[in-house]
Amino acid sequence: MKECKVFLKPKKEESLLRFHPWVFSGAIQTIEGEPEEGDLVEVYGTNGRFLGIGHYQIGSIAVRILSFKQVAIDAAFWEERIRIAYTLRQTLGLAGVENNNTFRLIHGEGDNLPGLVVDMYAHTAVMQAHSVGMHYARHQIAEALKTVLGDSLQNIYYKSEATLPYKANLGSEDGYLYGGEVEDIALENGLKFCVDWQKGQKTGFFVDQRENRSLLGHYSKGRSVLNMFCYTGGFSFYAMRGGAKVVHSVDSSAKAISLTKKNVELNFPGDPRHEAYAEDAFKYLEKMGSNYDLIILDPPAFAKHKNVLRNALQGYRKLNAIAFEKIKPGGILFTFSCSQVVSKENFRLAVFSAAAQSGRSVRILHQLTQPADHPVNIYHPEGEYLKGLVLYVE
Repeated sequence: MKECKVFLKPKKEESLLRFHPWVFSGAIQTIEGEPEEGDLVEVYGTNGRFLGIGHYQIGSIAVRILSFKQVAIDAAFWEERIRIAYTLRQTLGLAGVENNNTFRLIHGEGDNLPGLVVDMYAHTAVMQAHSVGMHYARHQIAEALKTVLGDSLQNIYYKSEATLPYKANLGSEDGYLYGGEVEDIALENGLKFCVDWQKGQKTGFFVDQRENRSLLGHYSKGRSVLNMFCYTGGFSFYAMRGGAKVVHSVDSSAKAISLTKKNVELNFPGDPRHEAYAEDAFKYLEKMGSNYDLIILDPPAFAKHKNVLRNALQGYRKLNAIAFEKIKPGGILFTFSCSQVVSKENFRLAVFSAAAQSGRSVRILHQLTQPADHPVNIYHPEGEYLKGLVLYVE
């Protein structure tokens, strides 16, 4: 392996001394050697002090730090990091329990493995690389997963076609690194669902809403529920278990609606309370009457980059304004943003503006975030991306 060193400009090492895991391209003074994207590089301050080792990449984030110590990034390194992450999930009561086999095992910077995501669905690990360095390390990571998880792991599916930097031109294809048996029924808090990790969004399911779905169940008894942007119906079957009177699931994707129906049938076969519609969210909201007293708004990320932040906030305002206008008196609104560039304050202001526009009395019951298996590294606050409010509307 070629040795490459990155030297920072004066006073640019402060963030690394505070254990922030990113080196921005503008902080670099010189580079010794000729690193290619995905190579391991050592990072030094102007005084020659070692600061960290990580994956080099082209773009504004030039290095993602894997360790602030001078260690070998080898099989033992991957195994130790994955074991630490797995132990945390056991501590959280998510791994190795009877009523749940679905959780995030690796959450990028939150587990000190920037650029890597691994979600567990029963006996299958779905691995996603967000950096070229993690792509190159995928086989070592797979071996470490097998060592740590043992017989409980039967498949590793690599799904990074859509997440790797397209300019790297890697020609990566999704597929199995281990196993290949498609056992797509997983369990979350005792509820079953089908996971399409091969063709579905993200890794196949939105694991990050598990606790928020559970909370929704407590508010569902006797209510008429609208699950907007339902994807594969997660909130819908929690609402049904909670005793909802009627549940309507809406998504623009016909495939998502098909999976929603399949998931509802898995848990509540023949239950007439549920109906699903493949329709555009805004069109459905505009034409619907005041039929619902519990509405879930969980849209896809409206903003992935700061240059579209203003448009995204307008989208959140518009969406929530319609919900405030249509929801029954005494209704409850679960509203979310999963856009990392939208801050808690921005999101809350957008929802506040929508509430003010409606002229209705609105109270905050809960302020929600991502669950503990999506940990936020205290030195990397950017890792907090999911924001939610539970609102009571008079």
